[in-house]
Amino acid sequence: MSKKKVFSGIKPSGDLHLGNYLGAIKRWSEEQSNADSIFCVVDLHAITVPQRPDELKKRTLDIVKLYIASGLDPEKNNLFVQSLVKEHTELAWILNCFIPMGWMEKMTQFKEKAESNRERASIGLFDYPALMAADILLYDTEEVPVGEDQVQHVELARDVAKRFNSLYKKDIFTIPKVVLNKETARIKGLQDPEKKMSKSDNGGDNNLIYLLDEPEEIRKKIMSAQTDSFNEVRFDDERPGIYNLLIIYEAFTGMSRGDIETKFEGKGYAEFKKDLAEVIIDGLKPIKEKYHNLTDSDVEKILKDGADKVRPLAEKKMEEVKKVIGLL
Repeated sequence: MSKKKVFSGIKPSGDLHLGNYLGAIKRWSEEQSNADSIFCVVDLHAITVPQRPDELKKRTLDIVKLYIASGLDPEKNNLFVQSLVKEHTELAWILNCFIPMGWMEKMTQFKEKAESNRERASIGLFDYPALMAADILLYDTEEVPVGEDQVQHVELARDVAKRFNSLYKKDIFTIPKVVLNKETARIKGLQDPEKKMSKSDNGGDNNLIYLLDEPEEIRKKIMSAQTDSFNEVRFDDERPGIYNLLIIYEAFTGMSRGDIETKFEGKGYAEFKKDLAEVIIDGLKPIKEKYHNLTDSDVEKILKDGADKVRPLAEKKMEEVKKVIGLL
């Protein structure tokens, strides 16, 4: 029985945090033997906004180091950088010719990112859903795990694939399925537990724990995390602050909720937070060690080998597309 084909785009930010790790990467690493997965570092998407060349390259290598250190095995997955496979941009242009302007103008992400600077925003920022569609459709992707903010873009990929197939009366593109990554939203901010963990205006760096944070920084952030006045360590989603911290504790320890509540029965938030901080520090220690043991040259070779593995797939798909259109 063939494995399902899964595509995931990785932004070269280099700043992975607990929400990324517990919400997605940890589960991907646990399930990586069950799917034919492509992990693409979408560096071409990154340049839709200004980037410093040295920083972009460093972040690209760092993000791959963190993914590998967090459990993704390059031997089991296709891991590569988008710009190393030219068929991504080639297919994006062709899809542009099949996507009506009206579809693109409905994309809410552009409106949010451009805000009041719409006229100064790059065409790439406006058009990047077409490139995202190309990323997905090049590899006969069956499933695309995304957060809620990216669902609209996968739907665009589905729509243009259906439109293309219908126009040429051939199933050139596989219609991808959106897999809503509900787990991503479970890990909330330390200072803003009503929203998912991110570097928001409310709390900044104190709102999240980066995978490479030092132990003292982790302790400081956990001890200052928002809770409530009940001082009772119990799973109650009506109390978002303590509930979020307990979810993190549960994810790292694997303990049942009942056992966790029993362990901290009669104890206050301060004692729980101290224990939680050490659990996180211990849980992230092997990730940090593996990260620091990976060299830039190691990662560059992994990415080159990954691109060499997927390139024949992309080339084959482009041959099919060009043939049906009538391109030489």
